[in-house]
Amino acid sequence: MERAELKAAIEAIIYAADEPATLDSIARACHVEKAEARAVIDELIAATAASDRGVEIRKVAGGYRLYTKPQHHEAVRRFIKSLQPPVRLTMPALETLAVIAYKQPITLPEINEIRGVNCAGVVQTLLEKRLVTTAGRKQVIGRPILYRTSREFLLRFGLSDVGDLPSLKEFEQLAREALGTEEGVAPVEPEDLPEQPENSEIPASAPAENSAAPPLEEDSAARDSS
Repeated sequence: MERAELKAAIEAIIYAADEPATLDSIARACHVEKAEARAVIDELIAATAASDRGVEIRKVAGGYRLYTKPQHHEAVRRFIKSLQPPVRLTMPALETLAVIAYKQPITLPEINEIRGVNCAGVVQTLLEKRLVTTAGRKQVIGRPILYRTSREFLLRFGLSDVGDLPSLKEFEQLAREALGTEEGVAPVEPEDLPEQPENSEIPASAPAENSAAPPLEEDSAARDSS
């Protein structure tokens, strides 16, 4: 395979991968040695780092993935929002979503304890709106269902994964923008949630299924939002 062809093939693999593409998997797919694949990937990383490129290749979680650049995140979010009807939630639903997002995986009894009210109906609403999904059962007496945020949640909030959740203050702003509410979010008391860094960077969005967009799930311009 010619160098230019190999470079194009590796770029396509990274673009198409739902999860970070590992060096081993890339080398096997292209029938080349890992050293050669790594050299080409380094070239691609350098090329996409140019200021006139809207996406860049980053090494994350043991592999390589295509992301939108931070300076374009707001434009990407506005574009995503224009394509999706707003998901309007009540304040109890927003508060419960925040609890799940920052404490996941979490059971309904644990959610109830944090919020001080029965949240069964609210959790069902979040499930119906596909912002939350189940994550198996907790291995305790009664084996209650665990809940976590979904890929739709990542897409709505323009996140690559839950590890990219911003500070609580930033989450409130994202909730107003992404979920069509003008009200603030009052999740839980700060001491109930893990510390989140201020001004944390938010990758573009979640990866696409079969479309290989940089973390935006359905758009090649922003595979990040997801």
